[in-house]
Amino acid sequence: MTTWIIGHLMAACIGLSLGLIGGGGSVLALPILVYVMGIPPKPAIAMTLVIVGAVSLLGVIPHWRAGNVRLKIALLFGGATMIGAFAGAKIATLPFVSGAFQMILFAVMILLAAGLMIRRSSKRPRQIELKSYPNPVCKYCWFLLLTEGIGVGVLTGLVGIGGGFAIVPTLVLLGRVPMKQAIGSSLLIIALNSVAGFLGYLGQVPLNWELTGSFILAASAGTIPGAYLAQFIPAQRLQQTFGYFLLAVAAFIFVQNRHSFEVVHSFKNTASQMIQYHTKY
Repeated sequence: MTTWIIGHLMAACIGLSLGLIGGGGSVLALPILVYVMGIPPKPAIAMTLVIVGAVSLLGVIPHWRAGNVRLKIALLFGGATMIGAFAGAKIATLPFVSGAFQMILFAVMILLAAGLMIRRSSKRPRQIELKSYPNPVCKYCWFLLLTEGIGVGVLTGLVGIGGGFAIVPTLVLLGRVPMKQAIGSSLLIIALNSVAGFLGYLGQVPLNWELTGSFILAASAGTIPGAYLAQFIPAQRLQQTFGYFLLAVAAFIFVQNRHSFEVVHSFKNTASQMIQYHTKY
C-alpha cells in the first residue's frame, strides 16, 4: 500500500512537469513504473505511452483554445512519427531486444535531452530565439521534417519517450512554426505518437490497466498546480533544474542496469579467448 501511494504521488509529478515545462512526462513515468511499481520494462513502456498520450491530449485543450495548435503541420509531422512509433514498438517486441537494452537506450536519450535543456537555459531569451532556433534555410524542409518525424517515432516506440525535446525545435526549424504554436502542436503530436506506439505493443505484452488508469488520473491532477506555478517561476530556471534532474535519473538507470555492461564485457572476453585459442591451435 505504501508503494502504491508513493508511486501515485510521484505520478502526480508527471503532470506537474507537463504543466510547468510542457514536457518530461515519459522520462518520469517509465522509471516510476519500473523502479517503484515493479513493472517489467516492456509493459512499462507500453503503459507509459498510454499515460503520456492521455495527459498530453488533455494538455492540448488550453493550447487549442489559445490558437496555438497548427493542425495541418501537426498531422503531417504526426503522421510520420506514428509510422515510426509503430515500427519502433514492433522492433521492441522482438526477442533479441531486451528490457535492459531499452532502459539503457532510454537513459542515453534523456542524457541528450538534459544536455540540450541545460545548454539552452544558460542563454538569454533573445539568444535562444536567434541562435538555438535560427530561420531555416533548406530547399527540402518538408522531406527533412518527415524523415526526422519517422526517427523520433522509432525512438518513441522503442523506449516510450514522447520526443517533445526533439519535436519542438524540428517544428520551429523545418516547419517554420512560431515557438508557442510549436509547443502546443507538439503535445498533439506526442498524443498521436503514443497511440501508434501503444498499438505496436498491444497484444504483445501484458498490461496493468488499473494501474495505468490511476496513473493517468494522478498525472492529470498534477497538471493543474503545474500550470499555476509556471506563472511564477522563470522558464529558464525550470529548464535548467529539470535538466540536472534528468542527469540524476539517467545516472540512476545506468547504475541499475550495470549488470548489462558486465555481461557485454564478459562476452567480449570470452570471444577474445576463443579467437586466441583458434589462432594458437
